[in-house]
Amino acid sequence: MNAPIEGGHAPRSALDEQTLALAGVAQAARLVDQVSRTGSCPPEFLQASLHSLFAFQADNVESVYGGLAGIRLGLDTLAMVLHNQHTPEQRDMVRYIFNLLYLERKFAADTAMMAVVRSRLEHASFRAEHFAAHANDICHSVSGIYQDTLSNLKFRIKVSGSAQHLQNRQTADMIRALLLAGIRATFLWRQLGGRRWKLVLQRRAIGQRAQALSRELDVI
Repeated sequence: MNAPIEGGHAPRSALDEQTLALAGVAQAARLVDQVSRTGSCPPEFLQASLHSLFAFQADNVESVYGGLAGIRLGLDTLAMVLHNQHTPEQRDMVRYIFNLLYLERKFAADTAMMAVVRSRLEHASFRAEHFAAHANDICHSVSGIYQDTLSNLKFRIKVSGSAQHLQNRQTADMIRALLLAGIRATFLWRQLGGRRWKLVLQRRAIGQRAQALSRELDVI
């Protein structure tokens, strides 16, 4: 995961790679919060998060999200959360982040379930290559995968928001697809050495790296 990134930059440090993966978790949580309350979210970040589900062979975290720009919302969200700059209205979003970290541990303990998810994502990957034309179909397919697997675990993430939007099938599909993207990001974070206790000890450092990585996009 430490191969050179696009544009000729030097390989990312282990902390940067972990920060980017954790930003993927934060991005999924923020999008879930937006979708559940408003019924929509920025399409470029939705696409990047869904793209991560089908990046089966990637040299680094940035490529999982189609480039650093695809994860910017997550970087800004992560920095905000770790620096305690979020508002009371965003408490559900913060809860989703830590729920995803917890749920991924339950998921990772079930190797059979993991194999099913991987197989079904590979089967759905063709449409993912044509996201713009099949966005709703992709979300529906991924939602079905989530319902048939992670929804059967004892711990479930309870999503709050507008009843009007939560009862809409397309919105519900989008939320489940984003939750699975959050689980994928959490799994990647752990593969890269991320741990809850490290997050506590390195909270300030990770927040600073999230800000610095986001600022890189301002000078590109």
